[in-house]
Amino acid sequence: MRLSENIRSFRKSRSMTQEQLSEALGVTVGAVYKWEAGLSVPDILLIVELADFFDTSVDVLLGYELKNNKQQEMIKNIKELRHNKDEKCLVEVDKALIRYPYCFEIVYESALAYQVFGMIRHDNSLSERAIELFERACLLIGQNNDSTISELQIRIEIAYTYANMSQGDKAVELLINNNVCGINNAIIGLMLGSSCNRLDEAIPYLSNALLDNIVSLSRIAMGYFNVCLKKKDYMVAVDFLKVILKLFNDLKSDENSFLVKISASLYICLAMAQNELGNIDEAREALITAKLLAEQFDQNPNYSVNNIRFVTIKERKTAFDDLGSTAMDSISSLMTLEENVRIADLWKEINGDLQK
Repeated sequence: MRLSENIRSFRKSRSMTQEQLSEALGVTVGAVYKWEAGLSVPDILLIVELADFFDTSVDVLLGYELKNNKQQEMIKNIKELRHNKDEKCLVEVDKALIRYPYCFEIVYESALAYQVFGMIRHDNSLSERAIELFERACLLIGQNNDSTISELQIRIEIAYTYANMSQGDKAVELLINNNVCGINNAIIGLMLGSSCNRLDEAIPYLSNALLDNIVSLSRIAMGYFNVCLKKKDYMVAVDFLKVILKLFNDLKSDENSFLVKISASLYICLAMAQNELGNIDEAREALITAKLLAEQFDQNPNYSVNNIRFVTIKERKTAFDDLGSTAMDSISSLMTLEENVRIADLWKEINGDLQK
């Protein structure tokens, strides 16, 4: 057990001194010092009070870890039954909760099961049970070893459950309060514009979600290009880049926007992939398009996000990228990075032809 370490860790997470904790619990500073130094332990009532004070469970505070093959079998069974939407799932969930009421994995998987069947059956009582279990899982989060699960993610699941119960305003409030780095912008915008009918509030969230996805798609496109180039899946690279470039072209407004700069770089990638396929004419065409787009952007660079279709944001917001200070700088960086002789020769030829 790691009681002394956990008391110190929870105290520091609250930015409390030993003196402040001792005052809150009505004990001496010396007692707190001894607990954290491992020289003594609180009596059972104080352990319960400490767990309650730190919003956690006694198991987590003590650092007790359940190790049981039967437990893992139950978790595996619950996951499979939930995946198959088998009605036996909730029966197995209740058995598991009786046996392991303070095991994070059991509680979390049980919450997911109740969430799924609450949605399938349109049964709010099941959804309410899911929320209760999600809340308990938050208290047991100290046991969690899965990096894909966090308290933030559990709070978002609670919001989804409220949405399934047609409690849109409550769901939106929870999503807004847990919207780190705008991860919930899309779902917030969706719910504000549909179930909540708060149309004007929805637009900024939807606009920011669209912007975030444009940035993500540009990174995904570059990622696919690099992976495909190394795996020699050149046709996949060509097809994927064409899809993204078409979307970006459709999202461009009549004014110059940073999408023009991003597209110029992606056309260079497209030219490289076409070159590897032996499609020299297509590679040349892509290079010409890249050059024209880069020159268009650099003549009047504009990073305002409001120059993208469907984006409406009142506050001033500017897009940034790490491709290069200008569009032509971005192209030069890509050329240098790949060191493709044939593409470099084509690029020189195109520059010469266009200058004439």
